[in-house]
Amino acid sequence: MTAAELFRRGLRDHRRALAAWCLGVAGYVALVAAIFPSIHGSPEFERLAENYPEVLKSFFGIGEGGGLATGVGFVDIELFSLMLPLLVLVLAVGSGARAFAGEEDAGRLELVLAYPVRRRNTVLAKGLAVAVEVLAVSLAAGLALVLFDPIVGLDLPGARLAAALGTLAGLGILFGWLALAVGAALGSRALAIGVPAALGAGGYLVNGLHGLAGWLDPFRVLSPFWLVGSSPLQTGVRGWGFLVVLLLAALVLGAGSLLVERRDLQTP
Repeated sequence: MTAAELFRRGLRDHRRALAAWCLGVAGYVALVAAIFPSIHGSPEFERLAENYPEVLKSFFGIGEGGGLATGVGFVDIELFSLMLPLLVLVLAVGSGARAFAGEEDAGRLELVLAYPVRRRNTVLAKGLAVAVEVLAVSLAAGLALVLFDPIVGLDLPGARLAAALGTLAGLGILFGWLALAVGAALGSRALAIGVPAALGAGGYLVNGLHGLAGWLDPFRVLSPFWLVGSSPLQTGVRGWGFLVVLLLAALVLGAGSLLVERRDLQTP
């Protein structure tokens, strides 16, 4: 078995779950988009949004650009501010934790590592499979938006939508590879889920609250959500921040592939 075969096996074993994820995310995006015509251009809805607490406005980027009654503002606030990152990160962390630590817990890892493939290459192959899963779900969300854009009149800018989907995938890959790396380095599925989940929640809170809590402002650069831009459709994506996130993801996966070599897995 080669690393390429491990990659194909990783995708093949999870193909049904991945298909369900893609359909579910696309369906959710379509459902949210279908609501837009009922609030499009509504001044009452805009006034309602203006009366939201400042904490909610900060978290969801309300008032940063087009507003809830425009297609750009509606999609950014309803999808890209919370729900799409949450769904993608749940998929990524689950897949990353299952890819190595999950197989180890189930007693199947010994069979995989018995083949003439270096441990580090096994981690890299599984990391590539996790990245493909994240990209597939992100593309499913993007396809749903592209299809419904002319139907419900969202008028989404193509370049910014593509950039927003790219940052969504980048965040998913970062936390998915972190889950994989922790599982490979420590062999604990609980830690492989808990560590990236805790860091993701912390990063999201810092990004959402740093403008309201001054003591958090210096820490905003540590949040991947701030690095890529918290309102990608309204205010654009930070290109340099996106590159930093991708670099961090590569470093995390590389560290996991090196640390697994030092573990005593008691394999043949």
